[in-house]
Amino acid sequence: MKKSTVLMLVALTVALNGLFGWLNNRPVDVGPDVPDGKLTSLSFAPFRDGQSPIEKVLPTPAQIEEDISLLADKTRSIRTYSSLDGLQVVPGLARKYGLTMIQGAWLTYERPFDPATLSPEEVQELNKAKALNHAEIKELIRSANANPDVVKRVMVGNEVLLRGEMEPEQLITYIREVKKAVKQPVSYADVWSFYLKYPEIGKEVDFITIHILPYWEDEPLEVNDAIAHIEKTYQQVYERVRALYPGKPILIGESGWPSDGRQRGWAVPSVANEARFIRGLLQVSRKNGFNLNIVEAFDQSWKSAQEGVVGANWGLLSADREPVFSLTGKVVENPDWTHRLIASTVILLLTVAFYFKALSRLPLPRLAVFLAFAQLLASLMVTLADELWTASFTPLQSAGTAAIIAVNALLTVCLAYRALTVLNNDTANKKLGAWLQALYGILIALAVYKTCTLALDGRYISFPYETTYIAVTGMLGLVIMRYINERNGSVRLLDFNRLIDCRQGGQKRNKVIAYVLVIMSLALIIGETRAFLISRDFIEAHPDITERLKLAFIYTITNSQLLAWLASLGVLALPLWSSGYDKSPKNALFTHKSVEFKEQK
Repeated sequence: MKKSTVLMLVALTVALNGLFGWLNNRPVDVGPDVPDGKLTSLSFAPFRDGQSPIEKVLPTPAQIEEDISLLADKTRSIRTYSSLDGLQVVPGLARKYGLTMIQGAWLTYERPFDPATLSPEEVQELNKAKALNHAEIKELIRSANANPDVVKRVMVGNEVLLRGEMEPEQLITYIREVKKAVKQPVSYADVWSFYLKYPEIGKEVDFITIHILPYWEDEPLEVNDAIAHIEKTYQQVYERVRALYPGKPILIGESGWPSDGRQRGWAVPSVANEARFIRGLLQVSRKNGFNLNIVEAFDQSWKSAQEGVVGANWGLLSADREPVFSLTGKVVENPDWTHRLIASTVILLLTVAFYFKALSRLPLPRLAVFLAFAQLLASLMVTLADELWTASFTPLQSAGTAAIIAVNALLTVCLAYRALTVLNNDTANKKLGAWLQALYGILIALAVYKTCTLALDGRYISFPYETTYIAVTGMLGLVIMRYINERNGSVRLLDFNRLIDCRQGGQKRNKVIAYVLVIMSLALIIGETRAFLISRDFIEAHPDITERLKLAFIYTITNSQLLAWLASLGVLALPLWSSGYDKSPKNALFTHKSVEFKEQK
C-alpha cells in the first residue's frame, strides 16, 4: 500500500477521534445562572493535597489568604467547621476580602467513662479529646467577640450526634456555655432527623441547622428528583420545627452534590450534575425563602480516607484551586479533554511510525481495523491513567495506581502487536502469548479482589471499570479480528487461549477463573441490594419487606456504573469459559503463513 494512503487513513482516524471527543464534551445547559454569579454561603476548609486536619498537616496563613481571595467573587459568606488548626486567621482575612462568616467549633469524642475500665492510653486519648473540645469552644468565643462585624453566626459542633461521639446532655452544656458568652445567634449542625430525635437540642439553639445531602441518603435519587426532594424535605421539617420550636429560623447548613466518584442508586456524581443540583437548589431556596449553605468551596483530598473518591470531590474548585464548573453559563464535563486527545494522538502516531512497514502490507480494510483498534487503546490508556491518577490521594494509592498503569501500558503494547500479527497472518509468537496471559491474569485477579470488596461493603468504594478498559477492549478487538480471518460465528471464536495465542493449556484453570468472575458478579448484586435493605431510613420508608426488596433490587440493577462493571467482568469471563486450544494444524488459528496457505488451497 502506498505511503500516502496509510497517512491519509491515519489522519482520518485522528480526525474521527477528535470529533468523538468534541461530541462527548460539548457544553451542556445545567439551569439558570446563579444571580450575580455569587452564592449566599459556602463551606470553607483550606486543606490542600497532602494536608489534613486529622494528621495535623495544616495550611499556611498565605495559603488560606489565597483561598479566601478566590472565594471573594463566588460567595458572600463562608462557613468554617473549626476555630483552631490554623483557622484563627480566617476572620481577619474574611474582613479583608469583604466576606462574613458562620464560624464553627469542631467537637469530637467526649463521653463519661470509668478510668478503671480503660487502659492508661485510652484514658489519655479521651482526656486529650476533651481538652481539644474545650480549646475549640474557648477560641470560638474569643473570635466571635473579637470579630462581631465578620462572625454573624456561630456553630457549636457538627454532626457529633450522628457520629455517636457525644451525648445530647454534654452537647447542650457546650451550647449553653457559648450562648452565655457571645451575642451572635448560636446553633448546632446535624442531619435533619437528629433534631427530631433530640428535641431538647432544638430548644437550646437560636436557629435550627440541618444537613440535607440527597446523594448520601439511604434512598439516593436522580439529581433532578433530588432537588424536588430538598424542597419536600424542607417543607416537612419546617412544619415539624414550627410545631416543636415556634419562631426559630432554619438554615440548611449543608447541601451539595459530588462531581466524581461512585454512583449510588440513581445518584450519579458528575460535574454537570453538581452544577445542575446547585443551580436548581438555589432556585428552590429563593422560592421558599430559606437560608442555604452549599458544601463546599474546595475539593478535599483528605476526606478520601473516610469516604473514598466521592468524598474528595464536592468542591466548586478543585484541590489545585481550578474551577470545577462555573456558576453561570453552560458547563463542560471535562474541560481538559483536548489534553487527552493530544496524548492519545501522539501514542497512535508513535505506533504507526514503529509498525509502518508491517502496516503498509495490510489491505485497506484491515489497516482501518488496526488503526481504529490502536486509537481506541491509546485513548483508553490515556483516560484510565488520568482518571486513576486523579483519584489517588496518598503515596500508597499513587504507588498502586502507577503499578496498574504500568500493567495496562504493557498490555496495550502487547495487544497492538498481537492485533498486527493477526491481521497480517504472521507467525505466532509464544513469548507474546505468555506475556498476554500473565498481564490478563494480573488484571483479572485485581478485578476479583475489587469486586469482593464492593460486595462486602462498597458504600465508599468506586466501581473500578477504568482498570479493565484495556483488557476488555483488547478481548473484544481480538474477537472481531478473529472473525475477519475465519468468518466463523461459532463459540470457539471466543476461545481465550486462541485469542492471545497461548499454547500452554490451562483450560480447566481458565474455566475456574470464569466461574469465580460469575460468582463475584452475583455476590456484588446481592451485596448492593443488601446495603439498601438494611438501611434504617430505607426500612422506615418501605416497611413491607417485599416492596423493599423489589425497590432495592431495582436501584441495584439500574445503576449504570455497576452495570458497566458487570459487563466488564462478563467480557473477561466468557472467553475464559470458552477456552480450549486445539493444537492440530487444521484448527490452529495463527500458524506459519505457508501452512495457512496450504490449508486454504
